[in-house]
Amino acid sequence: MAATANLPDERLEKLGLELPPAPKPMGLYKPMVVVGNLAFLSGHGPLRSDGTLITGRLGDDLSVEQGQEAARQTGLAMLATLRGSLGSLNRVVRVVKVLGLVQSTDTFQQQPQVINGCSQLFADVFGPDNGVAARSAIGTNALPGGIAVEIEAIFEIR
Repeated sequence: MAATANLPDERLEKLGLELPPAPKPMGLYKPMVVVGNLAFLSGHGPLRSDGTLITGRLGDDLSVEQGQEAARQTGLAMLATLRGSLGSLNRVVRVVKVLGLVQSTDTFQQQPQVINGCSQLFADVFGPDNGVAARSAIGTNALPGGIAVEIEAIFEIR
């Protein structure tokens, strides 16, 4: 049974990670749409287990480390949506594409380092081969509700 340690649900448990409640839509959209063997996740924010969001602007009132934590928390919210919709993270074959938006000042240039918080989480949960995706990380002057990051992704599923 050693093979089960390589399954995403078991990795998540072994890492001691707590998923927040799957976020509810805040507009006219679906949190996830499945087309064929691809799951498209809408933009998610840094939702904590208590229902609060991590807010702030990188380069102003948040450090890179705090931004990475916000990106990691966003990744956990995305995993909650996946698990809630699919029934198990074990249905995920690989992470295909990640787009990260970072609320930041005009002079802040470390958006990729911030989004690494989410990318590292996905690598830890889905493994270094299947958890590392094609990725873009860009800065923006504002995000809904003042959230620090918003991330969307595409997953291959079975």
